Amino acid sequence: MTSQFHYDLHSLRIFIVVAELGSLTKAAEQTSMTLSAVSKRIADLERNTDCMLFQRLPRGIELTPAGKGLLVHARQVVDRVNRMANEMSDYAIGVRGHVRVWANTSSIVQFLPRDVRQFLDDNPSVKISLEERLSSEVVDAIGNGRADIGIYADNVLSPGIEKAVYRKDKLVLLVPNDHPLSGLKQVAFVDTLDYEYVGLNEGSSLLARLLDAAFSAERTLKVRIQVSSFDGICRMIENGLGIGVLPEAAVRNEILAAGLRPVILTDAWAERTLWIGARSRESLSAEAARLFDFLSGRTAT
Repeated sequence: MTSQFHYDLHSLRIFIVVAELGSLTKAAEQTSMTLSAVSKRIADLERNTDCMLFQRLPRGIELTPAGKGLLVHARQVVDRVNRMANEMSDYAIGVRGHVRVWANTSSIVQFLPRDVRQFLDDNPSVKISLEERLSSEVVDAIGNGRADIGIYADNVLSPGIEKAVYRKDKLVLLVPNDHPLSGLKQVAFVDTLDYEYVGLNEGSSLLARLLDAAFSAERTLKVRIQVSSFDGICRMIENGLGIGVLPEAAVRNEILAAGLRPVILTDAWAERTLWIGARSRESLSAEAARLFDFLSGRTAT
């Protein structure tokens, strides 16, 4: 077995592209390389690791177990090198710290832009990279170090993460003005389940909350259409394709002007907590710890 591995970043990047596309030919097209050059890079990696990384199939290739293992490490290596380059560029132009924040849609739509702006007004030398992700992805990113700080919903398990309350919010039912439920001031979720819903895509913590509530009521949530954003939910409801549940603060004036109406949900689970978390506050950089404290209300605002 090879006693010492020699890798170069370009080969690892090509390997990632091949793995994601499942084709040497497509990888060559995307990277503007010849097919033989891509094949040689993969062959060199297989020789250096003494492992077969891809299984050749009649209609393409797929990763072997060794290839899947290398893909995890290759992504981490490339990501860390990219972050290093970005941070060095930041220091060169006077930025003193770079904080990576992943947050779920609810926090970004309702609270986070205003909070980040206020923090940066007081800390102009800090750079914040903000990514919108599902709550489960946020928790994973905190755990594997891809995010310094994450904001996620309270119905997502987060073992090994130090967390604090970021915000409380309330979910409401959104219906068209001419819907049978539009005349109600409040309603129990179970009384809405005769109607079809517009929901977020699979994996969202909000959809999971609704599915769990329907299951507890021994009913079925009739999801007619799934979309990727709150705006998408509103547009579908506006066009009569169902009803939906959104955070109350996401129901803006222009949504009401489009002929939609929020109805209060009486269920206890409609009151939510949004958590802010990190692997450990003490392990954060000074800038990230300052942001964590600011967002969790540990410092005066």
